[in-house]
Amino acid sequence: MIVVTGATGNIGRTLVRVLAEAGEDVVAVSRRPHSEVPATGARHAQADVGNAASMRPALEGADAFFILLGGELNGRGESPNALLDVAQDAGVKRIVLLSSQINSTRPEALSHTRLRAFEAAVRTSGPEFTILRPGAFASNAFAWAESVRAKRTIFAPFPDVALPVVDPADIAEVAAAALREDGHAGRTYELTGPEVISPRRQAAVISEALGEDVTFVELSREDAHLHMAQFMPEEVIGGTLDILGLPLPDEREISPGVQRVLHRPARPFGDWVARNLPAFR
Repeated sequence: MIVVTGATGNIGRTLVRVLAEAGEDVVAVSRRPHSEVPATGARHAQADVGNAASMRPALEGADAFFILLGGELNGRGESPNALLDVAQDAGVKRIVLLSSQINSTRPEALSHTRLRAFEAAVRTSGPEFTILRPGAFASNAFAWAESVRAKRTIFAPFPDVALPVVDPADIAEVAAAALREDGHAGRTYELTGPEVISPRRQAAVISEALGEDVTFVELSREDAHLHMAQFMPEEVIGGTLDILGLPLPDEREISPGVQRVLHRPARPFGDWVARNLPAFR
């Protein structure tokens, strides 16, 4: 049995489907009701990964466990050992943790202190582990969807700074491989897309897919900060803008992680747009 947390998100939703289609016994965990969770071949458990006691019934009898800390749990919460002790008591033999590339490129970043603590705890917890460190997500472009639908306009800072954004579907498939297959124990995979692509070029890809002109409007760093403050903790905003505007060489580098695990190239940004085009129409 494989337990997947974050089952309603960009990664978890795909991961649940991939595992179920492979014939695995999957428990999809979310804080949301069952009706909002993809049910294709999976059972649902309503629990909170930030509350270890609530996870105990979901983990009972599990062989593998995918840990995704969403939202506020990236910044605060119980000790990682609380959750990992419950997993070990349940007999979990394999853990896959979703972390972040920032933990290798900016190891002192305050915004990722908790994820670093989870990495350290997972490495010493007992079960086999694999750590996934993706870079920027292609799905961050969902932030533009409303303005594209309403005004055929994209507002973003740093229009010509290119990063190798990764498709969340690739992250999910790598996670599925690590949860199901031998050969990934003790490994840390950095995951990126196959090309560096700037916000201006992303806008052009969306425009091409829509078959309509989409205007790009450059935001100042200050305006971008104000916009992010509506949905992002203040302590995270500065570091995020630094990565978007002043990425380190390693953050621009295309990683072979997806290819190494899946034995195929990572998906380009255009593939993500094609699958999610209705969000922009």
